[in-house]
Amino acid sequence: MSEPRYSIGIDLGTTHCALSYVDLSASDGEKTIQGVLPITQLTAPGAIEEPELLPSFLYLPHPNELTPGDLALPWTTERDFAVGEMARSRGAGTPIRLVSSAKSWLCHPGVDRRAAILPSDAPPEVTRVSPLESSVRYLTHLREAWNHAHPDTPFDEQEVTVTIPASFDPAARELTAEAAQTAGYTHMTLLEEPQAALYSWIQKSGGAWRKEVKVGDIILVVDVGGGTTDLSLIAVVEREGSLELHRVAVGEHILLGGDNMDLALAHVVARKLAAQGTQADPWQLRALTYACRAAKETLLTDRSTDTVPLVVPSRGSKLIGGSIRTELTRAELTQTILEGFFPQVDASARPMSRTRAGLTQLGLPYAQDAGITRHLAAFLGRQVAALAELDGLQHVPAGNASFLHPTAVLFNGGVFKSMLLVERILDSLNGWLAAEGAPPARLLGGADLDLAVARGAAYYGYVKRGKGVRIRGGTARAYYIAIESAMPAVPGMEPPVQALCLAPFGMEEGTDAALPAQEFGLVVGEPVHFRFFGSSVRRQDQVGTMLDYWSPDELQELEEIQATLPPEGRTPGEVVPVKLHARITEAGTLELEAVPRGTSERWKVEFDMRGSANA
Repeated sequence: MSEPRYSIGIDLGTTHCALSYVDLSASDGEKTIQGVLPITQLTAPGAIEEPELLPSFLYLPHPNELTPGDLALPWTTERDFAVGEMARSRGAGTPIRLVSSAKSWLCHPGVDRRAAILPSDAPPEVTRVSPLESSVRYLTHLREAWNHAHPDTPFDEQEVTVTIPASFDPAARELTAEAAQTAGYTHMTLLEEPQAALYSWIQKSGGAWRKEVKVGDIILVVDVGGGTTDLSLIAVVEREGSLELHRVAVGEHILLGGDNMDLALAHVVARKLAAQGTQADPWQLRALTYACRAAKETLLTDRSTDTVPLVVPSRGSKLIGGSIRTELTRAELTQTILEGFFPQVDASARPMSRTRAGLTQLGLPYAQDAGITRHLAAFLGRQVAALAELDGLQHVPAGNASFLHPTAVLFNGGVFKSMLLVERILDSLNGWLAAEGAPPARLLGGADLDLAVARGAAYYGYVKRGKGVRIRGGTARAYYIAIESAMPAVPGMEPPVQALCLAPFGMEEGTDAALPAQEFGLVVGEPVHFRFFGSSVRRQDQVGTMLDYWSPDELQELEEIQATLPPEGRTPGEVVPVKLHARITEAGTLELEAVPRGTSERWKVEFDMRGSANA
């Protein structure tokens, strides 16, 4: 590969994708030459435009729905689907043929993410695709759009960074990396979205960021996207006379974002219609949800508009007469989102859980509590001791603090185009801080809410080459594997398990972790299961630390991996003595290998899918 000219950053978002780039040959120090790619895409049958965002929607038309050439792009005429703006607008009227929230499905451990399951509620005659394939199609479109615009600097010769939520577990990271590789991303690294947002803020400041933050600052990044709420804490420390940034904590995976808000608004409008004597059926409610999404974006970005009309078509023969016509008002939007998703609560508040029904539809595992402020309070409460072992940090909360005290806040995500929501978060947080005698947190302004993640990812590729300032942090969690104890059979009692630390908190990309010389028994030739755990609070554990006991707040169990490791000439069911070896790849994924005694064999356990593993 020739030396890349560009560092490309890609925001693979739940509702939008974006591509930014830094010209490596023309940038120097913290002064970078950066651009955003206008993404060539269909906006209607046969209509090509180049907006900066690619909506993360895939439309699967009926074979007789469109005429030849309606789906043609400048680089191909061989398409039987559409992604982007046309998919979003076309699918709003025919939601049973629209794939949305593929990113959320990609991290859902309760389904086979390689299986053709989307659209999830489509009738049998509609072709379905997998969450993995949907992601591949978005990423492929971005690669093709780049090559169309930059034929002299091919995509596969550039440095590429793809962003993911900080809360993605190893399996979701591995699947995202696989989707990128399948889409032709040959030189790819993964980066957490909150870090990308902060990188963008740093790059945009042109070096002035050092005047806006100081040693001891704790930056809270609140990122509410289309499908997830991501919370991260980044500390500003001093090393050898220079400011450094260290990511010290990330929140749990919270499937709560703009999608939930769209659905809530749709139910508000549906109740209003019902009061007027019009009952929306389930199909129309889904179409109404997509209509509310567009109306929400309009009301959040255009302050001169107080009402957006909504039209939901009928499925019957009377397409015009059967359409539902109504509107979404600014007052309805504010009441629903502000009070429902950003309630004013105390610092002691925690997300509420409800008793669930025994049977439920197979869908996305949305957060049970929609209150983002309650999730924020819980996150800061869990991380109260996160700074205790960080060298070079002078700011330490008072001993009686009940939560970690941020000093600055950076917002990311389209919902924060509304200053009302920004002010609600800041007011809540500063109320908590005042109650514990701490100074208020200040807003880090100037964020580009639509493009920050893509821009920050591009800048990260530049920083990796030794330019600019890098956020240190490594893995966002410590990872453990369950080791079953050897014990005599006891009726009604499962053998106890211990948790062996494979990768400590903060393990850097591209590093290996050879575990101690202790050997473990690995069953080969018959189905077995591997249990894994993650922790965002146990920072002191090192590679090889064995835990006999832990509280539910310390370790959270990740998805189980089932596998049948090849016996390689051994008897099925044989227990082979092995040593374990863990590695964080350059791409940012976790690999685990089992190395048998006295041979050159290696069994690789991959965090790649529900129900199976490779070896």
